[in-house]
Amino acid sequence: MLSALNSRLSPLLAGLIVAASCTLGASAFADQGTHAGFRHHSIGDTHAETRGRPSFGLMLMGGGDWMDDAFHWFVQRAAGGHIVILRASGDVDLQNRLYHDIGGVSSVETFVFSQREAADDAFVIKAIEHADGIFIAGGDQSNYIRFWKGTRLNAALDRHVRAGKPLGGTSAGLAILGAASYGALDGGSITSMAALAEPLGAAVTLDHDFLHLRFLDRIITDSHFGKRERLGRLIAFLAKAQSTQLLDRPIGMGVDENTALCIDGKGNATVFSGSGGYAWMVQPSTAPGVVAAGTPLSWAGIRITGIGTDSHVNLRTFEVQHPAFQRTADVERGILSIHEAADSSTATAPRRENP
Repeated sequence: MLSALNSRLSPLLAGLIVAASCTLGASAFADQGTHAGFRHHSIGDTHAETRGRPSFGLMLMGGGDWMDDAFHWFVQRAAGGHIVILRASGDVDLQNRLYHDIGGVSSVETFVFSQREAADDAFVIKAIEHADGIFIAGGDQSNYIRFWKGTRLNAALDRHVRAGKPLGGTSAGLAILGAASYGALDGGSITSMAALAEPLGAAVTLDHDFLHLRFLDRIITDSHFGKRERLGRLIAFLAKAQSTQLLDRPIGMGVDENTALCIDGKGNATVFSGSGGYAWMVQPSTAPGVVAAGTPLSWAGIRITGIGTDSHVNLRTFEVQHPAFQRTADVERGILSIHEAADSSTATAPRRENP
């Protein structure tokens, strides 16, 4: 009789096991796809235990090609654990690149935001809090400010960095990492010529009090730097930030395409570049001369230091060892002039730019 009972129960138990497996499988993939205000994608085992302990790191990437060496540095800082990518456009290209080509990570998740409400979503916040490293992709930084500033996600990003975990960004993702950010909130992307012509103009949309990152509390960042001739506009950003008391003694940090400035927990930074690019540190020596509504900028004695792959910079003291170049910039009535530093062995005649 017992044997007969077992024979009758076996198909039932098998059915229950299959049903349970299907339920578990469905829950494992229930968060894939489209949600209210965001799309979610993942690859790898999001439940795997991170074997090591993440360590602080900031990766400032200037756009263009992704830098594999910099991403290896970033993955190492994340202890090979779980990476979360945040973006407001695009898809899973970087997610797949990180998991398959860079490798060494347990999982990668991507959140593509389309509404502000998604930045308070419990599933999103749980993923942020679980992440060992977070990377903010390129796109339009105005979306990041509008969607994220003042939300639970905003607070979670600050907590992530305070916990000693790495954070990085490229292009628009780099633009929002500074203490003040060029938000492009008017829907455009201002040129150097326009910014120097009217640094207090409505198109110079600086945002403040978004992310609060160690070693960047005086920094304004900019991307695609040399290729798009953005030195002039970064100087204009500094002039506006200082004259409106947005920041105290601000410093600019522009990063070239195919280049990343990577900062460790002691504030020491190195450059990775696949095309001979630089990080450009822009340090005013005085307050700007003329900053007034409707008036072109005048400002003299701005020090420009190139940080190359052989350079080292301490972002606690802003000292640079083995700089790639040193220059001085002057702005007179909106016109930018760049001079080689007096002690440069390759000094050239001053050149005037209208970038």
